[in-house]
Amino acid sequence: MSKHFFGDTAVLTGRSLSHILRSPDTIITTAVTPIALMLMFVYVLGGAINTGAGSYVNYLLPGILLITVASGIAYTAYRLFLDMQGGIFERFQSMPIARSAVLWGHVLTSLVANLVSVALVVLVALLMGFRSGAGVLAWLGVAGILVLFTLALTWLAVIAGLSAKTVDGASAFSYPLIFLPFISSAFVPTETMPGPVRWFAENQPVTSIVNTIRDLLAQQPVGTDIWVALGWCVGILVIAYVLATGAYRRKIS
Repeated sequence: MSKHFFGDTAVLTGRSLSHILRSPDTIITTAVTPIALMLMFVYVLGGAINTGAGSYVNYLLPGILLITVASGIAYTAYRLFLDMQGGIFERFQSMPIARSAVLWGHVLTSLVANLVSVALVVLVALLMGFRSGAGVLAWLGVAGILVLFTLALTWLAVIAGLSAKTVDGASAFSYPLIFLPFISSAFVPTETMPGPVRWFAENQPVTSIVNTIRDLLAQQPVGTDIWVALGWCVGILVIAYVLATGAYRRKIS
């Protein structure tokens, strides 16, 4: 790793963040869809959904947070694609900078932007009646899982941004990721689902992550869900990172 890696990454992250600061509607737009879903499910459909829990917004919030992240990473693929098409990467290659810093600048920007969007969603949830007696450690655990989840999906977005042929193609990959929480325990208990759907819901990544976040916020024992959630996040992160860096090397070679 180049001795200039950290400095180069900081500079390129600042460059990407400045683009977002000049266009804050990016973060607001990312948060609008999850907030709209939360409002609809709580105030329109919530009365007809029996989760066996207390406040439905408390039950719903973990899944909405994952949808927020899945919505936000589409912008990472979009910005990366524009940099590729605009010849920015070629200019960076002519400079004495760490090659991997170019990708990490986009990844860290995605992490910061998505955490801001998540904070906006949590703020709206508080206004809607969300309450949690979780302590500092539990909140740190929730934050850690969301960071891992965001990094894992962001490296998937890097693959899409490097491989896409069109602007629409660069961001379209996120649609299945946004849809995935709907077939999980995010909105209703999996026990209410028919056999094959229930099997899929209980064995896909989102359910274990949602259950872990929900239990942490509700001060409940997390059981084995936390290890399954961490396994999914770390596994996806490692595989996506390897594939993304491989695609990047082929692009700049």
